[in-house]
Amino acid sequence: MRVIATLSDPLFRPSSGVHGGHSLRPPPFALYPLKSLHNQSRGGLPRFHSPSLPSSKGSIVQVQGDEFWHMTKVLRLRVGDRVELFDGAGGLVEGCIHNVHRSWLDVISVEDTKIVPLKGVQWHVYAAFGTLKGGRADWLVEKCTELGASSVTPLLTERSPSISENRVDRLERVVLAAVKQCQRLHEMVLNPPMTFKSFLPIVAQSEFSFLAAAEAAPVMKVLSLSNVEAVGLMVVGPEGDFTEEEVNLMKGAGAKPVGLGPCRLRVETATIALLSTLMLWSDAHNKHATEGNLDLGKCTR
Repeated sequence: MRVIATLSDPLFRPSSGVHGGHSLRPPPFALYPLKSLHNQSRGGLPRFHSPSLPSSKGSIVQVQGDEFWHMTKVLRLRVGDRVELFDGAGGLVEGCIHNVHRSWLDVISVEDTKIVPLKGVQWHVYAAFGTLKGGRADWLVEKCTELGASSVTPLLTERSPSISENRVDRLERVVLAAVKQCQRLHEMVLNPPMTFKSFLPIVAQSEFSFLAAAEAAPVMKVLSLSNVEAVGLMVVGPEGDFTEEEVNLMKGAGAKPVGLGPCRLRVETATIALLSTLMLWSDAHNKHATEGNLDLGKCTR
């Protein structure tokens, strides 16, 4: 997607319809209904990702690729329908579909772009989920996105030594779908897989890291003795858990072991349990983050 023109451009003569165009100037966006019946049936404006957003009200954005397919083939949106576009960096703008072509469509912005800053603790998840099967890794990444994690990094350990490139490509699509579904304005980053050796310096540099560990002090007890920081990281081991050596190395680097209850948890369950607890705890201690989410009525991470 890219900004291609504005309505104020005297040379702008967009085409109309699916198969071609004419030279007549399009009607101004103000003539379109505030919300078409096609959008009202879904109870709100559908949201789509665009790397570039219009610079001002009245600008034109061209939508191509998967988002174009989703708009026209899945949701069957048409000329006059209102949509929202976001860039994954806090930018959000409302627009109206003006033209639909064979492989792209044009959206006119009906307002200036809003920029929403990040709020609250930025949690970075490191989980050894390379060996998970049957869609469990998809579920883990999807729920981390919905809960508001800033990033997820597949951790390569002795008992989870690899993750296929095809799986990483699929997980990136899962992330984008989840970002749109949960109305996030800031994308969650899916980092490339990281070796345990490369990960240790990150733990050492972090002042705020938690390691899910069996028989450790309960997570709520540890949190009650902790101060809120701007950035934190959490670590969950693979099926079979970290080796004793790996645990000792992370503890030596500064990670705080936390327990998640008396039951043995799967990798994805432990990840979501710990992330949920940390998100709720940090948001409760950050008044500005809480107020920001309430004002928007949606996740803004």
